Amino acid sequence: MTAFFIATKLRLTMSHNDTIVAQATPPGRGGVGILRISGLKARDVAQEVLGKLPKPRYADYLPFKDVDGSALDQGIALWFPGPNSFTGEDVLELQGHGGPVILDLLLKRILTLPGVRIARPGEFSERAFLNDKLDLAQAEAIADLIDASSEQAARSALNSLQGAFSARVNHLVEALTHLRIYVEAAIDFPDEEIDFLSDGKIEAQLNGVIADLDAVRTEARQGSLLREGMKVVIAGRPNAGKSSLLNALAGREAAIVTDIAGTTRDVLREHIHIDGMPLHIIDTAGLRDASDEVERIGIERAWQEIEQADRVLFMVDGTTTDAVDPADIWPDFIARLPKNLPITVVRNKADITGETLGISEVNGHSLVRLSARTGEGVDVLRNHLKQSMGFDTNMEGGFLARRRHLQALAEAAEHLEQGKSAAIRRMGGGTAGGRVAPGAAKLKRDYWRVYLRRPAGTDFLQLLYRQITLCCPVARCLPGLQNP
Repeated sequence: MTAFFIATKLRLTMSHNDTIVAQATPPGRGGVGILRISGLKARDVAQEVLGKLPKPRYADYLPFKDVDGSALDQGIALWFPGPNSFTGEDVLELQGHGGPVILDLLLKRILTLPGVRIARPGEFSERAFLNDKLDLAQAEAIADLIDASSEQAARSALNSLQGAFSARVNHLVEALTHLRIYVEAAIDFPDEEIDFLSDGKIEAQLNGVIADLDAVRTEARQGSLLREGMKVVIAGRPNAGKSSLLNALAGREAAIVTDIAGTTRDVLREHIHIDGMPLHIIDTAGLRDASDEVERIGIERAWQEIEQADRVLFMVDGTTTDAVDPADIWPDFIARLPKNLPITVVRNKADITGETLGISEVNGHSLVRLSARTGEGVDVLRNHLKQSMGFDTNMEGGFLARRRHLQALAEAAEHLEQGKSAAIRRMGGGTAGGRVAPGAAKLKRDYWRVYLRRPAGTDFLQLLYRQITLCCPVARCLPGLQNP
């Protein structure tokens, strides 16, 4: 795995001998159009197109010249010599007029220079990552900031871009590195009986790391919700009020509503926000045995959406049944649902049945009584959806996260708990080094893979030497232990 990452990074770095150019503003007509150039030839581009190299980090108003010296446009040129630039390379930015023809002419002019090519999508951020200007979480945050669909998502993406998520993870890694030092000492010097478990300090440090990791996981779950949202599918029999509920949640007439059963035959999607939490609401065709081919296809698509949902709103026409347990309302429907898929039973038409609006629990399922037509009780459902996903609107200073981040953090928490249990379980008898040697050996093997950006080299060895000699002065005289 380590060799793969190193080979991949080497291959990408070698491909960065090219100088790249791309339009930094959206395509189409606009007041300003920006071209950005990065690489070894950016200096040559400045000399050819501008006739000089601008003063670093100053705005120069200059003509942009064609091959024959005639002016293509005039605008502002900004020069950022590497490594103090976004990509870590020499970067030239040309800000001209935003007409597509003008920008195309200027782009073609720059591409006439040898060694300059069009950038691949995301290549500027990729180069910033490979040149250690950004880590992967920060590079991903750029796209998240651009795609943010709410103010809270934008603020969290900016926090990630500024390194908030990375700083939290690096703090955890550094704490674990200090713990690893003691493990290394116990492995390398087993005859010295270096027992670092008996005084309880390691257990206390490990408890602190676990608590910090739990806090990061909580924020990461919030960040994942902000970025990806929750997919909620409205399902049920025809004419239960599914489309009316979609309209009520969306706050607009997104779906056609009639008294004719089977009006909705395809999947309808609405993207909404509940106190900053993005929600993907899916309205589906009424589920029944259909003879019509178009309706049958719509029902198949409904089941496909249900299988991919984070939660299902089981819509029930309150005028047709008094049952509240989903297994009693429609057992065949419940039996076909994916295992462990959360269900909220929504008893609709409370304005007709006279049922008391609100939420309750029935056999482990949430039950909401409302009227989709009048909107009464819909706010209760909104609040229920927010709470069911554990979304906290008051969390400050958050960051965005992806599902793979959540998985990695969960695995880290599992291993830490296992390590803590093993340490406590093996407190009696034998040296600490012998008790934790297998886990420490695996930690050494995985170190490059887990922490590739800062490999275990001289910095770690120096830290190891300092910590061992501080904690165990006699170790200074041990054979083989020398200051790196």
